[in-house]
Amino acid sequence: MSKQAKPDLPADKSGEKLQKVLARTGLGSRREMERWIEEGRIAVNGKPARLGDRVDDSARIAIDGRPLERPPAEETRCILYHKPTGEVCSRKDPQGRRTVFERLPKLKSGRWISIGRLDFNTSGLLLFTTDGELANALMHPSSNIEREYMVRVMGDVRQEHLDALLEGVMLEDGVARFTDIQDGGGDGINHWYYVVIMEGRNREVRRLWESQGLTVSRLKRVRYGEVFIPSRVKQGQWTELESKEIKSLYRMADLPQKKVRRASGKEREKMERQFGKREGRGVAKKPGRKPVKSKPGKRAR
Repeated sequence: MSKQAKPDLPADKSGEKLQKVLARTGLGSRREMERWIEEGRIAVNGKPARLGDRVDDSARIAIDGRPLERPPAEETRCILYHKPTGEVCSRKDPQGRRTVFERLPKLKSGRWISIGRLDFNTSGLLLFTTDGELANALMHPSSNIEREYMVRVMGDVRQEHLDALLEGVMLEDGVARFTDIQDGGGDGINHWYYVVIMEGRNREVRRLWESQGLTVSRLKRVRYGEVFIPSRVKQGQWTELESKEIKSLYRMADLPQKKVRRASGKEREKMERQFGKREGRGVAKKPGRKPVKSKPGKRAR
């Protein structure tokens, strides 16, 4: 009598789904993590992971043979960084350029995950979190979050240009538009505007102006959703987000808010100490207008 093959044991029903835990570390979306599991890149407690696996806090997870550090499941931390021009948003740069991660506070566990990116020549507000699930939700194209920029445009800007940018123009990756344009003042061939966009496509603000034969000579992000860049946070400096700002991020992501873990005493001392220093001038003098939340359909004057 032949021996019957033993059926596969059912997956452990305790803990969280493995792909959810991986996504929270900021490695990618849940779907991407499912692909990694299928490709055999993930191991749990020394064994290849399978779709459907669940893990608890004691599980040892490895990616491509390297141990994974993960933040506590029920905690989050969020900070704002004022990115200068001349920094890249990747963790390491093949050309040896400074990255935005170099000046951030060090973490004992987990890692900082950038919520979106700014290109090399763009300065301004950049958000970081330890919650990869939050970052992925906010960066998803369906999130429709307002991003406001202060932009200096070089050229003869006419009303027909502004009308076209509000109505929508065809770029190489599809139709794009500003939902609001406000005059920021200026003289000669350089003029400041505040513009609002609902997407985070690569160089989208610059490409929109270029579609009208105009050149962007300065670009700075000043708002992301309901989070504004504070005037006291100079280029190269970071600050903890307020509770109401963190709450707004989770609301925009349609996720339940997690417990906020605040900076340590030493980190707070370092954070406050940086505000006592002036690390050089900004890229440009700000026009005399405080950023405000846009009203859909409002035209530039």
